[in-house]
Amino acid sequence: MVELTTWTYAIVSVFLVSLISFVGVFTLSMKTEKLKKVVLLFVSFSAGALLGDAFIHLLPEIVEEIGEFSLIISFSLLAGIASFFVIEKLIHWNHCHIPISKGHVHSFSIMSLIGDGVHNIIDGLIIGVSYLVSIPTGIATTIAVSLHEIPQEIGDFGVLIHGGFTKKKALLVNFMIGLTAMVGVLIALSVGERIENFALYLVPFAAGAFIYIAGSDLIPELHKEFTFKKAFLEFIMFILGIAVMAALLLLE
Repeated sequence: MVELTTWTYAIVSVFLVSLISFVGVFTLSMKTEKLKKVVLLFVSFSAGALLGDAFIHLLPEIVEEIGEFSLIISFSLLAGIASFFVIEKLIHWNHCHIPISKGHVHSFSIMSLIGDGVHNIIDGLIIGVSYLVSIPTGIATTIAVSLHEIPQEIGDFGVLIHGGFTKKKALLVNFMIGLTAMVGVLIALSVGERIENFALYLVPFAAGAFIYIAGSDLIPELHKEFTFKKAFLEFIMFILGIAVMAALLLLE
């Protein structure tokens, strides 16, 4: 049976992640070029954190639990990558991290909300399963998800404003969609109580999802324009993202 402490940590973590949906309001006064630079640094940091969480926390924890790196882990990890590929194709889910500009206009704000809702449910599922492994692993995964949410929520806020939402309504709707992550965490913790070895399958699945997001959605954004200075700063932020995940090993 899942302990009350695990439930508390998981639910509070998902709620805090949902609050990140309000980050968009702080970008309204920033010029597009400056915002673009800041967002790309967050993207670099986020990519490092997601890969760090996958390879430093999630996979080692599940390997330690079962005693070996088995085919079950390999297939579950690949299933995570494949599933996110399919989801992205089916709902036209485009993790765009560049804010609205004349040369980068978004449409279909409703589709964006639907895709964001599915994404948030999966985030909640991943956070919940991570807490089933251990509280330190859950905290590390929450931080990784949070870092990924910052650039995404800035982009989502811009899409809603462009789609005709008022600033107030865009913030409210974005937050409500953010709360759908609660569905994911409740499913993870409830099912985890009833299905033996549930984490064995879903933890590497979550690692696969993080690897897909970092490799397919985040890192390609960093290659769209190149100067040595930008590349160097992005590399430093990428390494810092990994370093943060490594530092969290001290909690274990």
